[in-house]
Amino acid sequence: MLLIKIVFVSAIFLLLVLMGVHNRETVDFNLPPLMTNVVEQPAALMYFAFFAVGLMTGAFLSIGGRRRSGKSS
Repeated sequence: MLLIKIVFVSAIFLLLVLMGVHNRETVDFNLPPLMTNVVEQPAALMYFAFFAVGLMTGAFLSIGGRRRSGKSS
C-alpha cells in the first residue's frame, strides 16, 4: 500500500513540474473577502502554492483520530 501511495504522489509531483515548465505567464489572483489587492504571479507558482495548501490540509486532516478498539486494562 505504501508503494502505491509513493507512486501516486510522485505522479502528482510530475504533473506539478510539467505545469511549471509550460505555464510561465503571469495570472491575476483575486480573493475579495480576504485580500483587497490583486496578486500577479506566474501560473506555476500559484499551482505550487495551491498544491502545497491542499497537501497540508490533507496532512492535518489525516493526523490523529485513530482509536484502538479493544479492552482497556
